Amino acid sequence: MQDGAPPGSERAGRTCRKGEKRPMLHEPAAKSGADPAFLYKRRLGAWMFTLYAVIYAGFVIVNLTSPGLMEKTIVGGLNLAVVYGFGLIVFALILALIYNRACGRREAKLRSAAGQGGRA
Repeated sequence: MQDGAPPGSERAGRTCRKGEKRPMLHEPAAKSGADPAFLYKRRLGAWMFTLYAVIYAGFVIVNLTSPGLMEKTIVGGLNLAVVYGFGLIVFALILALIYNRACGRREAKLRSAAGQGGRA
């Protein structure tokens, strides 16, 4: 049973009375296939994860072995814990940007090589 909501409105696609539903009004899922850059992406992702994990482990080790060191003021009145913690966040964002750029370039290289009939 319709409750008078126009198609595309906030209420469109929600369940009406007794389990009746309206259409969701969205596009079908994009088709996907084999990713020729998969091995590159996996290797780069694993390397970046390992690098981040080692730096994060340093944070944990300092917290466990020398918690007093984390209270030491480093820059602008901020202690080592805050600087290291924000540094980890910024480093993760930088790694994500590098990963996105590197994978985009590899995909473009593979697309152009496939268009020319060669291998990248």
